[in-house]
Amino acid sequence: MDRAEKRELVTGLNDAFKGAGSVVVAHYAGITVAQMNDLRTKMRTAGGTVKVAKNRLAKIALQGTGSESIIDLFKGQTLVAYSEDPVAAPKVASDFAKGNEKLIILGGAMGSTALDADGVKALASLPSLDELRAKLVGMIATPATRIAQVVNAPAASVARVIGAYARKDEAA
Repeated sequence: MDRAEKRELVTGLNDAFKGAGSVVVAHYAGITVAQMNDLRTKMRTAGGTVKVAKNRLAKIALQGTGSESIIDLFKGQTLVAYSEDPVAAPKVASDFAKGNEKLIILGGAMGSTALDADGVKALASLPSLDELRAKLVGMIATPATRIAQVVNAPAASVARVIGAYARKDEAA
């Protein structure tokens, strides 16, 4: 990798870290290429990205970002997973780590808050942004539905009474 490629990688990672809702750092020693591709596919599906970069370049890329406090995690064979949704990257990384003991989550960051491995796992247990939006829409829509039912109830009652009188007159 020549200097221009390194500079481009550092710039790309720096932009990604600035726009990321969360960043996860993990050791990946012993993971096969097929397993790594599986992790990347799952992360991409969730809206995140997995990168393997030299620790020195990753540390340079972290400078000037909110996630700068996690520089100490970059020791050994590390990968970085990040996403705009603060829950997506930790959720996919934690789920993958449960099925593969060779992926060891070291920690991460959410904005400027540094997280240890337990913090990343706790963040992974939260509902995703899409799930929260769906719950919020459901909560907003429920009162509107109830209001419509309450408003329509008197009219339905009047219609039933008039219908009962009509059937009574027809029977007589």
